[in-house]
Amino acid sequence: MQSAARAPATDRLPAEAVRPADNIPLGIALMIGATVLLTLSNAFSKHLVAHYPVGEVMFLRSSIAFGLVCAFMLPATGLGVFRTGKPGAHVARGLSQAISQTLTVLALGLMPLAGVTAIGFSAPLFAAVVAILWHKEASDPVRWGVLVVGFLGVLVVTNPGADSLQVGALFALGNAVMYGTVTVAVRGMAKTEKAGTLLIWQMAVMAAAHSVLLVFGFRWPSWPDAALFGLLGASNVGAQYLWTRALASAPATAVSPFYYLMLVWGMGLGYLAFGEVPTPHLVVGGTIVVAAGALLLWHETWMRRRGTSPLRSPGRAAGQGVRKWVASLRQKPATR
Repeated sequence: MQSAARAPATDRLPAEAVRPADNIPLGIALMIGATVLLTLSNAFSKHLVAHYPVGEVMFLRSSIAFGLVCAFMLPATGLGVFRTGKPGAHVARGLSQAISQTLTVLALGLMPLAGVTAIGFSAPLFAAVVAILWHKEASDPVRWGVLVVGFLGVLVVTNPGADSLQVGALFALGNAVMYGTVTVAVRGMAKTEKAGTLLIWQMAVMAAAHSVLLVFGFRWPSWPDAALFGLLGASNVGAQYLWTRALASAPATAVSPFYYLMLVWGMGLGYLAFGEVPTPHLVVGGTIVVAAGALLLWHETWMRRRGTSPLRSPGRAAGQGVRKWVASLRQKPATR
């Protein structure tokens, strides 16, 4: 990725031309590491939002992550990494992610860690529905059946019949709906935008958007909590890095199923750190949602191999974008 002039020719080649040999064991290990860091990030957020205003938590989370991304990326890419022909799309993407993550943290303040994680796994189901209904993409009975089963799993997790649907569950569902919808709406950006550009724009817009929430309150953190805020930002960046490296090392279809380990980590960490004992509704409903997501992934893979896949994989497109970016960084920098 270049800070000036045009990108090297390698960046314009098809992904297959610059794709290194797949290393599936490495990709799986990186994805597992990403799930651990994501779970830790959620746990840090859950702890901090119980003691600090949610706007402060979101701003420090985003701004620290943005600072770390700049420190890591700009020495290699220069300011050219910000260059894009779609600034409006990047802003829309960043704003949607800012709202999505805020809803997640609000849910974490009201629900068990594993419950928020399980409901979040329904995002691919919402993405599939939006792709079918909004983009008029073809579907089949198997896909609709998987979606119905998955949404039944969400109902089991939220357990609305017990009393009333929890406010925290509504926040978690709002995050899943928004994340799934945005995934479909902006997935084409991975085909034209470099991975580094996508990442740094997202972090910058999120930090700016979350700064607005500071009007709802701010209090200086204690030194131990300041360290936790630092770990929160670092875990976000680390998870993003490991996730992109996992997609660059192996096909998305090989590593994506391991993303569901977050539910296991969420149950374990929720119990150890917050004393949250998994309920039967959470275990059964979470298992249904995970099974539905895995089956949807398998069905898409099978359809793609037949050359009849009605839905394209956003993860695969993102992985190809990462491979292009990594390959371009290996080229000799263009003359400034």
